[in-house]
Amino acid sequence: MQCINLAVPEATTPIMSFHLARRFALLLFFFFFTLFSPLSFAEREQVLKQIDLPHHYYYREMYLPQLTTGPGSAAWSPDSEWLVYAMQGSLWKQKMGTTVAEQLTEGPGYHYQPDWSPDGKWIIFAEYYKDAVELMLLEVASGKISQVTDGRAVNVEPHWTPDSKRIAFVSTSHNKRFHIFTADFTDGHFSNFQRLTSETESKPRYYYSKYDHEISPTWSPDGKEIIFIHNHERIYGTGGLYRMRAEAGAEMKEIHYEETTWKARPHWSPDGKRVVFASYQGRQWHQLWLVPAAGGDPLPMTFGEYDNVSPRWSPDGKYIVFISNRDGNTSLWVLETIGGSQIQVIAKERKYKIAVGKIHITVLDETGKTTPARVTVKAADGREYAPDDAWMHSDDGFDRADRSFEAHYFHCTGRSTVTVPAGKVVVEVMKGFEHHFEKRSLEVKPNQTVELSIQTNLLDVPKEPNVRWASSDLHIHMNYGGAYRNDPKHLMLQAQAEDLNLSQNLIVNKEQRIPDIQYFSGKLDPVSTGDYLLMHGQEYHTSYWGHMGLLHLTRNFLMPAFAAYPNTASASLYPDNTTIAKLAHDQGALVGYVHPFDKGDTPDPAHDAKVTYA
Repeated sequence: MQCINLAVPEATTPIMSFHLARRFALLLFFFFFTLFSPLSFAEREQVLKQIDLPHHYYYREMYLPQLTTGPGSAAWSPDSEWLVYAMQGSLWKQKMGTTVAEQLTEGPGYHYQPDWSPDGKWIIFAEYYKDAVELMLLEVASGKISQVTDGRAVNVEPHWTPDSKRIAFVSTSHNKRFHIFTADFTDGHFSNFQRLTSETESKPRYYYSKYDHEISPTWSPDGKEIIFIHNHERIYGTGGLYRMRAEAGAEMKEIHYEETTWKARPHWSPDGKRVVFASYQGRQWHQLWLVPAAGGDPLPMTFGEYDNVSPRWSPDGKYIVFISNRDGNTSLWVLETIGGSQIQVIAKERKYKIAVGKIHITVLDETGKTTPARVTVKAADGREYAPDDAWMHSDDGFDRADRSFEAHYFHCTGRSTVTVPAGKVVVEVMKGFEHHFEKRSLEVKPNQTVELSIQTNLLDVPKEPNVRWASSDLHIHMNYGGAYRNDPKHLMLQAQAEDLNLSQNLIVNKEQRIPDIQYFSGKLDPVSTGDYLLMHGQEYHTSYWGHMGLLHLTRNFLMPAFAAYPNTASASLYPDNTTIAKLAHDQGALVGYVHPFDKGDTPDPAHDAKVTYA
């Protein structure tokens, strides 16, 4: 007899496409709640509570900067010879044509989204520290860092004007929602902070607030206008491309209609004629596209079954730097605008700003064999680290009395090497809920490699005769919208590290794309083993009737994949969930709710006003 242990990993993972959500079939949810209700997680609070928007895991996962071991957003030096980019929570600079990266910043905060001033003297960036994201200013010549904003809000995407006298950025300082602000810059100081875009409302929509947002500003070459993403009257996506004069209250003009998904990040070409942005137009993954700055039809620049995002023109117009996840983790690439060659920028040698050492970690199971596990490595600077090639993930909440940041962790095969700042280091190891949580402290000296072996031990749980307990997660999205490009082989490593004997990848739509559709087969995935099984099911989307999990479909993925989506060809309330459940049962599937109804309200089609705009 095989029973299912409904325990799942405590953490959700906003930056990882492997989405360890805890939304099971309704029956399973109630069983889980009854079984574990004495365990209270009341002390855990949402990360960045100063953002008042629904579905926080969407904008955290797809918009806000996240800690990754690979490169994040990048920017050019004024002479188009150097790149500055975020990596492992710090800023690094690297000259084109070389493989040496020099660290520019260190902890205790995490540093993201740099922009190099056109006069070459300054680099502005976003720092996540003390549960806020503030803008910081780095003086290139001296290395001195000063703080720009100080409102305990979330401030991101800073960009200089071509004359280095002004910046535009996105802030939640007004009503805890994303709007575009500007500030003047003179003699190393900022002044005249003002909100550029007004707050407007749209008709009711899914996943997004009724209040509109404005994000991802980019300056015109003359510094008089901006192009940005705006979602006025958008029901699903983050919006299309708009253009306006860089003056408070100026008229916004739409130049390209699209349902983008947080990742468009347009950038105006140096000649002022074109805008490059990331789009999934008609595809499952984001690629780079060009659209006329005055408006028109977009044309693709890159192709591939992976994400190319965060594009930035070089000042001379010859190149576009961007971030790609073609190999799974994030990587830095440069595209030749005329010719189309793509060159990867690799930091083979890293010149650290501070003294560092290494820890070689070996995780053993109860029998003494190496085993996959979840590992957190916290260094003396308060930040958390991972191997250079590992995927860093993060919790969606944390106890502020216990730690300064949400926990960041990676999944290891059993052996890993991590470079850390010299000093005290704390290593935590978790392998599901059947094993003890392990924690070790050690001292790492400069240029030293420390060997650390940690054995995981089973909990002393009473055993039942002829009963085998298996841990499972019935609601995983292998790829959805995060920074990484996941596949079944890597998902299996994650499942083994979390000790999940059964993993159900619920293939699902996000706006108009279904990233994992190629993996549907109705059978066990070939990466499955005797102890760890992977299947690809379906999450059926209708935010009116409620989302359902369809487990063990044997013939085909059910289409249309959603219903009750206003302003689309699937605006009808039919097929209802009863019909979908019948179709799934005809394939031998198990059906249950993963999100019952919308916000817990029971639908009433005859009297519900929100279906009238369908």
